[in-house]
Amino acid sequence: MSNEKKGVWAAFLAYAIWGSFPLYWKMLEHVDSMEILLGRVIWSFVFTVLVVILIGKRKMLVADIKYLWTNKKVFWLLAAASFFISMNWYLYIWAVTHERIIETSLGYYINPLLSVIFGVIFFKESLNRIQWAATGIAFIAVLILTINYGTVPWVALLLALSFATYGVLKKKITFDATRGLALETLFILPFALGYYVYLFMTEQASFLHVDAKTNILMILSGVVTAVPLILFAKGAQNIPLYLLGFIQYVSPTTMLILGVVLYKEPFSNVELLAFSIIWLALLLFSGSKIFEIRRAQHKSA
Repeated sequence: MSNEKKGVWAAFLAYAIWGSFPLYWKMLEHVDSMEILLGRVIWSFVFTVLVVILIGKRKMLVADIKYLWTNKKVFWLLAAASFFISMNWYLYIWAVTHERIIETSLGYYINPLLSVIFGVIFFKESLNRIQWAATGIAFIAVLILTINYGTVPWVALLLALSFATYGVLKKKITFDATRGLALETLFILPFALGYYVYLFMTEQASFLHVDAKTNILMILSGVVTAVPLILFAKGAQNIPLYLLGFIQYVSPTTMLILGVVLYKEPFSNVELLAFSIIWLALLLFSGSKIFEIRRAQHKSA
């Protein structure tokens, strides 16, 4: 199998796992969302550090920590990235366990377009007319949903905003994916451990107090978090960015199907219209990007 095919499969599996996360968090809906987040941070740190040691990269991780300690700018950028990804994780877990999977799907459909706007603002990237039009069309869809709901779809928008902000911060930092996750969770680890001590002291903790299944699921949340990230890193290394952009829609599409078909969340005709408008915007944007890339390749040939 060629490297590109391996990359496609790795990226597809990563996004398929991310899209299937509601199945996992639903099994923990009897646990408070904050405790699930704390467990995810702690066990992600443990698992990724073990992986780093097993693949013989312990010295590189130590070197990364020393580099962070001496470079204050990178230190605070990574601290901010840790905050935003933790916020994203919490919102996602909370939404899934409160019957709002469809809204999480909306958030991850909006995210790529928001990331593009951030690229224009922070990295001086340029957009053509079609790409600006696609972004405007997506905004209309959000407006339709806001009018339909009678309130702003804040979960979707905060999910998109937190992940897009995380992407901007990560673009400014170059760390290996696995070691990067270890470092990001390291920043939040003291708060997670401290809060867990409080939960145990006040007898509010579910971990070790409900059943073996809950304990196992909490521990394995570290594996579930790290595996798709590692797969994504391998995929991104071996396939073009435009192809990766197309594959990423596997994740919110899977969430949407799970929310509508499996968990029977309400999905009105107005919501179908809004999602259809977003799909149109994404097709326009992605098609325009592919055309740009192929034209540039043709000129350089």
